[in-house]
Amino acid sequence: MPPAQVLPLRELVARARALAEDGPRQLLGIAGAPGAGKSTLAERIVAEVGPTARLVPMDGFHLAGSALARLGRTGRKGAPDTFDVNGFVTMLRRLRRLEPTSVWAPEFRRDLEEPVAGAIEVPPEVRLVVTEGNYLLMRDDPWEEVRSLLHQAWFLDLDAELRLRRLTARHEAYGKSPEQARAWALGSDEENARLVAGTAAQADLVVRLADPLPG
Repeated sequence: MPPAQVLPLRELVARARALAEDGPRQLLGIAGAPGAGKSTLAERIVAEVGPTARLVPMDGFHLAGSALARLGRTGRKGAPDTFDVNGFVTMLRRLRRLEPTSVWAPEFRRDLEEPVAGAIEVPPEVRLVVTEGNYLLMRDDPWEEVRSLLHQAWFLDLDAELRLRRLTARHEAYGKSPEQARAWALGSDEENARLVAGTAAQADLVVRLADPLPG
């Protein structure tokens, strides 16, 4: 992985604001391994930029639990083939071309562990769409088109031990036992993290926050 620049949050917010002023609508992608803090960073950036920004996470394109069960992929939830990649690409195309009416994107609800359609409104006046997810920079078909649709892509890095602690705590918070949580974090999550680390070279910026945000 390329060496990361250590930057404060305010610098990333300033870059996002500048990007929002760079055209009719800009798409910013934040990639990184599970537990790196992508969601929190994306949420903070959108909050700081204000009403002209919206967050449309990749996680809204998780396959439903019933589909994962039918495909035999429940134990691998979060892997690249457990997402509706083509649906995500289609959504990014619509967001990029700035349609004259609102675009409605899905949202992943962690309390349900399911995606919910039509939960995020992106009206025409939005000038910056931030998307975040593990696989935004993958070069494998059909993921490869995602990178071409992003005006800028950042890769968020984090100390591996801290990332593991965050992931384990997250899994416990959503109902797994401590043993199950650690096994998932060291198993499926770590396998995905190794895959994601190999995509960092596709980013415009590889960054570590000077003061990591809460996970």
